[in-house]
Amino acid sequence: MMKINTIFAFHFHHVESQAQQYLHQMKKDDPLHPYGQKQTQFDKRYLEMATIWSQNSYCKRRQVGALIVKGRMIISDGYNGTPEGFENVCEDEDFITKPYVLHAEANAITKVAKSNNSSEGATLYITSSPCMECAKLIIQSGIRRVVYCNSYHSREGLDLLQKAGIELEYIEL
Repeated sequence: MMKINTIFAFHFHHVESQAQQYLHQMKKDDPLHPYGQKQTQFDKRYLEMATIWSQNSYCKRRQVGALIVKGRMIISDGYNGTPEGFENVCEDEDFITKPYVLHAEANAITKVAKSNNSSEGATLYITSSPCMECAKLIIQSGIRRVVYCNSYHSREGLDLLQKAGIELEYIEL
């Protein structure tokens, strides 16, 4: 009986070990979570990088940064600001944001669209949750996951992304 218990215990441990290896490999092969168990740690790092990138914005009211990551590679970046060729002034004399100012995620998405990369299946790291208009762009660009650290004044964008099946994750920095 002792020998059977030992064999069973060995077999069970071996099967359990194989299952753990399989789950680890599955997470590793998951394109939205390529860092496996360290995903949260890398999510924070990418958000910190987006926060640093936001400092490139000339906007005075609010500076927002965005990174698009696919696999383990940053494929695009953006920050809120005026379109190419416009003066780098985001607010008018009454301190109201000018209507043609682009949001950080819109800049990152249009930048990747002009490159040879594809945002299909990518993750967007953004310092502020997306508005409704940017949520539409995110859906259409094929981004499958959005990680953010601050909330926009309206939840409409997050609600739309959730309805579209986009994975959302709030991480406090």
